Amino acid sequence: MSDMTIAAGRRSRWGLFIAPVLLLILAVAWSGFWFYAASQAEVAADAWRAQEAKSGRIYDCAKRSIAGFPFRFEVQCSGASVALVSQNASKTPFTAKLDNILVLAQVYDPKHVIAEFSAPATLVDGVTQNTFLVNWRNGRSSVVGLPAIPERASIVFDDPSINRLDGSVQVPLARAKQIELHGRIADGSPADHPVIETVLQVAQGSIQGVHPLLAEPFEADTRAKITGLSDLTPKPWPQRFREIQAAGGHIEIVQSRIQQGEMIAVAAGTLGLSANGRLDGELQMTVTGLERVIPALGIEKMLEEGVPQATLDRVAPGVKSKDLNNLFGALDRAVPGLGKVIKQNANAGVAAGISSIGTESTLEGKKARSFPLKFVDGAVLLGPVTVGQIPPLY
Repeated sequence: MSDMTIAAGRRSRWGLFIAPVLLLILAVAWSGFWFYAASQAEVAADAWRAQEAKSGRIYDCAKRSIAGFPFRFEVQCSGASVALVSQNASKTPFTAKLDNILVLAQVYDPKHVIAEFSAPATLVDGVTQNTFLVNWRNGRSSVVGLPAIPERASIVFDDPSINRLDGSVQVPLARAKQIELHGRIADGSPADHPVIETVLQVAQGSIQGVHPLLAEPFEADTRAKITGLSDLTPKPWPQRFREIQAAGGHIEIVQSRIQQGEMIAVAAGTLGLSANGRLDGELQMTVTGLERVIPALGIEKMLEEGVPQATLDRVAPGVKSKDLNNLFGALDRAVPGLGKVIKQNANAGVAAGISSIGTESTLEGKKARSFPLKFVDGAVLLGPVTVGQIPPLY
């Protein structure tokens, strides 16, 4: 055998080893990278928790672990809890606890984080001491932009429900088939006057214990734009609202649609904040099915049982509840049945009053009324009538 043949055989045997050796080197390098990145993810999580704590939001895990090797990161948080602490730290106005949160991120796209939430969650109102139990079938969120400030985020809950705990009894408060909340930066940057676009969608939602009208299933789709933010660094909400007010910021309701059976309501407009931290602005509303909504408000029943003085103070200042009820009695004595007729026609009178405020319109092929809904330093006005009062936001 010639020397050239022997040399060629040696080279061929070395070639058999090159590929496995390179693969082994890559595997070791990748493993080192993954474990280093995993440790940095935990460092970043701790830094984010510390930053949030400065703004009064305390996040904690009874047990935290990280897995997912080799191609993704899976952070498991068991016994998760969130506490909102007041600025003077004298009390905790809100706490929430849930069983488990699983956070996922791909190695090749670590800024896109997906989280899955395990039900149920227990919420405690530190002011009223009320306890609420929140349940859902599936809960998940998607955030793009972490570990820095998010650029866009979404959260979705399937079959969510909220019950208030009264001892061992669960009192239903609200439920829905699905709730979705989406947000993104439409203009500016996270560090320089961002403009936020949000979308809230509720499918087959209902609210119990407030009014029978709200207990019927409804669909809602609201799109809004928020301006006046200086940045997106974590801050307490009162400070954030003051910042928006000082900058002349506002919430623009780009589009809002609510449907409940045959009743459809759409609205658009702009809401700002007064110096007192209360809502100011106006929404232009168009509503179908007012003839069904007004009787459902139960005005006739309210008159039969006696009009609360607080209600009269809003709609008829100076009129006393006892005087109004005495008037109905006097009418019945003078002309038997007259007071009852007036009460029975109360709903029609209110509907006519609202109709006189607005103008005839058409909405989705149906007859409708269009009218302004005004907010003046927290007071909600339908035409000249005050129909509600919203508390200050700071």
